[in-house]
Amino acid sequence: MTELPVDILLVEDNPGEVELALHSLNEQNLSARVHVARDGVEALAFLLGPEVGAERRADRSQLKVILLDLRVPKVDGREVLKRLKADPVARTIPVVVLTSSREASDVAACYALGVNSYVVKPVNFAEFSEAVRTLGRYWLRVNELPDRSQLQETLP
Repeated sequence: MTELPVDILLVEDNPGEVELALHSLNEQNLSARVHVARDGVEALAFLLGPEVGAERRADRSQLKVILLDLRVPKVDGREVLKRLKADPVARTIPVVVLTSSREASDVAACYALGVNSYVVKPVNFAEFSEAVRTLGRYWLRVNELPDRSQLQETLP
């Protein structure tokens, strides 16, 4: 059975926030193409793992955005971001850090590693939901991405 191409990789370990994010994206008709990784190891395996086959690579090539929590188990979000941005193809996938941390050192470190956007999760249910809807609309409907198959040919 072939999976649908994945548009969004959501890296989040909190089940309540996963459910709310998926609900919010569903309101925009975007949730059918979301893959959830519940820790950094799952995220890296999905994107970079050596066991990744051609079908999974096709999913990776369709990704329009990664929503990445910094505080995930096994491998934290900063390390996930660092490894993604070191990969010639994965580094072209926009990454939005969606986290509860307002620490200046986290913000600075993420931008130094190449994050495309840093969003602090609102604690209010309605505001969190609106933030996720807005991110989904922007990255899936407004932002224009390069064709990654052509990018591979031009990368050093």
